[in-house]
Amino acid sequence: MMKIQWKKLIICLVIPLVVGGVSALLTMDAMENFSTLNQPPLSPPAWLFAVVWTILYLLMGLASYLVAVSGARHSEINAALTIYGLQLAVNFLWSPIFFNWQAFLVAFLWLILLWVLIFITLRRFATISPLAGWLLVPYLIWVTFASYLNLGIYLLN
Repeated sequence: MMKIQWKKLIICLVIPLVVGGVSALLTMDAMENFSTLNQPPLSPPAWLFAVVWTILYLLMGLASYLVAVSGARHSEINAALTIYGLQLAVNFLWSPIFFNWQAFLVAFLWLILLWVLIFITLRRFATISPLAGWLLVPYLIWVTFASYLNLGIYLLN
């Protein structure tokens, strides 16, 4: 059984939560307009987004921790965490594109980029730690669903 490195775990959990929190703060005022948009079928209630994203950010953080402490080669870990950081930056920028600028088509295309980066991250993580890869599957599924919602909003508005 591996000993938990608490400092590293907390840092890994906090990073995606901060990214999500700052993104939410930057788009808070613009989110009010979201409820006025025509929504595609299967659109969840607004409160569900915060719950789901919090869970996904925690899963991302845990996955990154498992990779960071895996004992794999430094070059493998660094490559995986670099892609992870890149997808996190792309994730961060989606909210202002969608909510603040209301550039729905650009936001949809941005989500496709995010999906690809998540998939690459998942594959890299899974090579190092299969559990870390599996922890990103809900994220990939959610972004697939978010892409459907984003495209629907673009087409309906």
